[in-house]
Amino acid sequence: MKLRSGGRGGGYSPLRGMWEAFQRAVWAGGWPTIVLDRLPSATRVSAVRHDLALGRAGGRPALRLAFVSDLHIGPLTPPRLLDAAFAQLDAFAADVLVLGGDYVFLEATAKSAERLRGLVARVAAPIKIAVMGNHDLWTDDALLERALAGGGARVVVNDAVRLPPPHDDVALVCVDEPWTGQPDGARAFGRAGDAPVRIAVAHAPEAIPHVAGRGAQLMLCGHTHGGQVALPSGPVVVYGPMGRRFPFGLREVAGMKLFVSRGLGNVDLPLRAYASPDVSLFTIT
Repeated sequence: MKLRSGGRGGGYSPLRGMWEAFQRAVWAGGWPTIVLDRLPSATRVSAVRHDLALGRAGGRPALRLAFVSDLHIGPLTPPRLLDAAFAQLDAFAADVLVLGGDYVFLEATAKSAERLRGLVARVAAPIKIAVMGNHDLWTDDALLERALAGGGARVVVNDAVRLPPPHDDVALVCVDEPWTGQPDGARAFGRAGDAPVRIAVAHAPEAIPHVAGRGAQLMLCGHTHGGQVALPSGPVVVYGPMGRRFPFGLREVAGMKLFVSRGLGNVDLPLRAYASPDVSLFTIT
């Protein structure tokens, strides 16, 4: 039984280790994925599209940015769902692919890392940027970073990436995982230089305090799963104060637009209800 984090992430308790050991036993062999792969309702992904005017200078072409989070490759996420999601991401023909973390559930293995590499490599976006999630930092995060790099994605931690022309007015500002990492918003935004358009990326809405007031027009995150199990009226349980306030969707928060993805995969239960998996395309003008 694992009693401490297997990666650089904090906040991993012996109780968490016991819970994960129990789940490894219950979901042994990944039998839920075999069942879920046969259910069309469990392998369907929603394509969310938003057109956003973020104050870019006139004459520049629209920036097409695709976003996906919470793959949770493991015993509870059906492979056909992931295949459909990444086929849709490729079909978006985006300029930039942004990956929002939590790539695995339970342990990262050579098999799950190769699966991640293959999925990311399928998307033909010329620029791919990734942040890490809490589940990633509790396991062999270095293995996952190598897989992401193998798929063409750059992992960015408390840093910013200025896009090349004709989108060089835009910087993607990536803040470390707020639950288990070491988020440093001041450092990340300080690396954005004089970029007039700043798009913040973090795994969870708990990064809002590290982003707010630093000039971001848009923040992208996931983590919440939209509750994963919800009622028509809304999520039943979402962890964290920010997640409970902002469980999914696009809204105005702290002077910026905040988008929270429901993500793709499952944790703890092989089930989603009224929280359909999603991938997103933002057309930014």
